[in-house]
Amino acid sequence: MEFKDHVCELLNTIDACQVFFDITVNFDLTKNYLDLVVTYTTLMMLLSRIEERKAIIGLYNYAHEMTHGASDREYPRLGQMIVDYENPLKKMMEEFVPHGKSLSDALVSLQMVYPRRNLSADQWRNAQLLSLISAPSTMLNPAQSDTVRNIFKTHFNKLIYNKRVNDIRECKESALSHAGSMHRERRKFLRSALKELATVLADQPGLLGPKALFVFMALSFARDEIIWLLRHADNIQKKSTDDFIDKHIAELIFYMEELRAHVRKYGPVMQRYYVQYLSGFDAVVLNELVQNLSVCPEDESIIMSSFVNTMTSLRVKQVEDGEVFDFRGMRLDWFRLQAYTSVSKASLGISDHRELGKMMNTIIFHTKMVDSLVEMLVETSDLSIFCFYSRAFEKMFQQCLELPSQSRYSICFPLLCTHFMSCTHELCPEERHHIGDRSLSLCNMFLDEMAKQARNLITDICTEQCTLSDQLLPKHCAKTISQAVNKKSKKQTGKKGEPEREKPGVESMRKNRLLVTNLDKLHTALSELCFSINYVPNMVVWEHTFTPREYLTSHLEIRFTKSIVGMTMYNQATQEIAKPSELLTSVRAYMTVLQSIENYVQIDITRVFNNVLLQQTQHLDSHGEPTITSLYTNWYLETLLRQVSNGHIAYFPAMKAFVNLPTENELTFNAEEYSDISEMRSLSELLGPYGMKFLSESLMWHISSQVAELKKLVVENVEVLTQMRTSFDKPDHMAALFKRLTSVDSVLKRMTIIGVILSFRSLAQEALRDVLSCHIPFLVSSVEDFKDHIPRETDMKVAMNVYELSSAAGLPCEIDPALVVALSSQKSGHCNNIHCLAKAINQIAAALFTIHKGSIEDRLKEFLALASSSLLKIGQETDKTTTRNRESVYLLLDMIVQESPFLTMDLLESCFPYVLLRNAYHAVYKQSVSASA
Repeated sequence: MEFKDHVCELLNTIDACQVFFDITVNFDLTKNYLDLVVTYTTLMMLLSRIEERKAIIGLYNYAHEMTHGASDREYPRLGQMIVDYENPLKKMMEEFVPHGKSLSDALVSLQMVYPRRNLSADQWRNAQLLSLISAPSTMLNPAQSDTVRNIFKTHFNKLIYNKRVNDIRECKESALSHAGSMHRERRKFLRSALKELATVLADQPGLLGPKALFVFMALSFARDEIIWLLRHADNIQKKSTDDFIDKHIAELIFYMEELRAHVRKYGPVMQRYYVQYLSGFDAVVLNELVQNLSVCPEDESIIMSSFVNTMTSLRVKQVEDGEVFDFRGMRLDWFRLQAYTSVSKASLGISDHRELGKMMNTIIFHTKMVDSLVEMLVETSDLSIFCFYSRAFEKMFQQCLELPSQSRYSICFPLLCTHFMSCTHELCPEERHHIGDRSLSLCNMFLDEMAKQARNLITDICTEQCTLSDQLLPKHCAKTISQAVNKKSKKQTGKKGEPEREKPGVESMRKNRLLVTNLDKLHTALSELCFSINYVPNMVVWEHTFTPREYLTSHLEIRFTKSIVGMTMYNQATQEIAKPSELLTSVRAYMTVLQSIENYVQIDITRVFNNVLLQQTQHLDSHGEPTITSLYTNWYLETLLRQVSNGHIAYFPAMKAFVNLPTENELTFNAEEYSDISEMRSLSELLGPYGMKFLSESLMWHISSQVAELKKLVVENVEVLTQMRTSFDKPDHMAALFKRLTSVDSVLKRMTIIGVILSFRSLAQEALRDVLSCHIPFLVSSVEDFKDHIPRETDMKVAMNVYELSSAAGLPCEIDPALVVALSSQKSGHCNNIHCLAKAINQIAAALFTIHKGSIEDRLKEFLALASSSLLKIGQETDKTTTRNRESVYLLLDMIVQESPFLTMDLLESCFPYVLLRNAYHAVYKQSVSASA
């Protein structure tokens, strides 16, 4: 209600003052007047569209009465307004009768602007609209709005009609029937015009100065056509469906974004040009116009003089120094001056000095080119309306991706999401989060879909390349060799009509340039899409930065990981798996294609390789999925080596490979094709040192399990073995003892299994050494030098570190560190962590005695004396509860002394007999053996 009252009051005041309106003279005043009328009309029509408006205001009044104890005093007027505006057009026609003259004057003044935006594409084309190269001699001349307007003046004269009802009705019908095709042709023209404009300005950005008006006109025209299509897409006429479906709309939006990017990038160039223009030309012309005024009141004279002084004081150095310009005050003064000089009784009437108004309008435009470029871009090319047409927006994007020739422009859709925040308003802050979230979600979806599309194209190319690489594998040359041998021996094999097999590489032979293969189409589509992904390094949407290339990188990592695992072709049911050499060939072909992506997009493909291939050297990847390391480790352990244990495969040292043995049940794989030196080298290439270490650890785990079983067999025969140890010089007695041994065959079998596993590991280590010697020869030679020159008297702990390093490089060692770790039964710890008590006693005692200024050594000696005395007393007890775990406590005392830097074994022996410690160790050992048995 308040808004309506204020608008009505303002409109009445304007009518009373008989304000003069002409869009070409007092542009700001006329534009704001028309904006006010449009806003008022829109609100009134919007109010009439609310179906439950009566119920809503009734509920509001009831709530107001409950809260304040009385009805809202404006409620009757509000209710009457709701009733009056049931038919808003009829009511507003009555309401605007008093304002008819002012409104008609403002509308009639548009006669010089309206044709410019509503001519057909052919008329635009004939007039060379927006073309910079149509008249090269005038390319450096500044574009003026009057010049452009005069081009269309002759066209507009043909469009003036008298107010005849029949003619108006015919025009309406014609407009409805031809609007779709007319706008379609306009969009077609604008695509070529904007492309030409963007290309010329990219090459010669200096033209942005004199031709800035062309840029903003082009942006404005394109924006209007896009918005028209968007708003009419849901009201398609059946006869002209194609006119409302534009699959090339992305191209038009893309060139708009390109022009916007040029303006933002070369803003200082435009500032420099227009600062010189304002100070060197506009100030001089305005000063002459002011001097030639017949009447100029003092207030108006002061304002005009301030305009001249402001422009005269401008210097190019201000632009070079990065000074921030602000002409808002000057533009506000001109707005006030328009209001002063547009009333009927003004001393200085703007209607009598049209040249002054036109000149000031031009100056205001020039000032905006200096300090308000971003605002001008929003005013002329804002497409935030897409925020409210999500379905149409997404449909346009999908059409763009589906058409290969348009996919290069798909980046314009994420870029449009940067416009969305400009449709927010400070008077409605709660919308900001909703619109911001929508812009983020849409931008994320668009970039994700673009990356997926590129990923799918890359995957298809990789599949083709892997197929071509597979044709070069040695296994495919057998038939060619056979044909050559038969041809040489003149033996005719096969049928006469059998077609000759195509040789690898035949796909590269072209009969003509017009022949396009599927691979060519994939590369073309990929290059188009990658252009879009690589168009901008990043974009900011609602204070969030999006990097299109990172979307592609992440998708490539995921797909590369899945592809590597998929190319192993591991079948758990049949225990089939690809040969390492074939997998390596496919992986290299895949990597070659991925490396070529760097020619299209500036991404670090090496980072992708490192992330993916390093994860494949581990047991599980970052998503918890099995890797080729785990698949091949399981296959070699559970399939190949298990068949060796079953007697179906044998190891031949001379061949350095496992070979199938002739059996009744033929195996589904040839062991030699998986275990010879070339395959093991390929396996080492794929798994790397980390993966081969995991393979070795898995092998050692199997060996340790066999050793554990051997220990059980030794425990079973410990008495017989002890006697045999002391009776080795008595043959008869030895024979009798041997007969008492049990599970002799089991011992032999388990030792054979261990030998087979170690033989396989030696093959793997040798292959790893060969591979690393090729990749890192200097590092391998340094490690080998360490191993070969380690002194015999070196501490075993240091030696084991060197051996472990050597083993990781595939070098054979005197002591196998992996086997030592696997067979080490001394874990130096206990399940209940009681071994940590020794460290705790020593550390806490040292800290406390230091704080309290005591002698640490004396206090610990006292502790040792008390502890040993107590333990000796326990030794004399007969109660089972008291003596429980007595031996373990003895060992704990020994650990405390060993851990302490202040106590010695000599000191312990002086107060606690060592024989008790020895017996305690023996008792604990026997207890652990019986527990494990």
